Amino acid sequence: MGSQLILNVAIAFVWMFLFNEVSALQFAIGYAIGGLILFGLRKCWPGGFYLHRLWAVLKLLGLFIRELFVSSITVIGHILRPRLAVRPGIFAYPTALKSDWEITLLSCLICLTPGTLTLDISPDKSTLYIHAIDIGDVDELVNQIRTTFEKAIREVTRS
Repeated sequence: MGSQLILNVAIAFVWMFLFNEVSALQFAIGYAIGGLILFGLRKCWPGGFYLHRLWAVLKLLGLFIRELFVSSITVIGHILRPRLAVRPGIFAYPTALKSDWEITLLSCLICLTPGTLTLDISPDKSTLYIHAIDIGDVDELVNQIRTTFEKAIREVTRS
């Protein structure tokens, strides 16, 4: 991925200097042309086209920001309610992620989302123990994490 990015930037600079105009517009045009060239040669690269992974990273960031906003509003709603109606608890989350980096990223995303906290990871790295401020349906929580964060992490690391 890194070599494709460097090559794309180099193509953009060559394009800019061919037109003898150092401007952001010429750089952007050259970058787009470099991206098209690299896309055409995507089968030559072992990791695939780098902009796919970059897009997956941006989607993961957007997903995190959305979940952060939604969970913050939910926690604020619990705080402002005159009568506290939460059922805190701990549940086990079986994960399909394998590498330490993927599990750490998932754990951090869970911890950074208000209302949830990763407490521990099993020794075989297949289960995360998560505390949630309001556990209604554990299966729903597990499904939500699996279809949001875990799916997005797999897209970033395995694309």
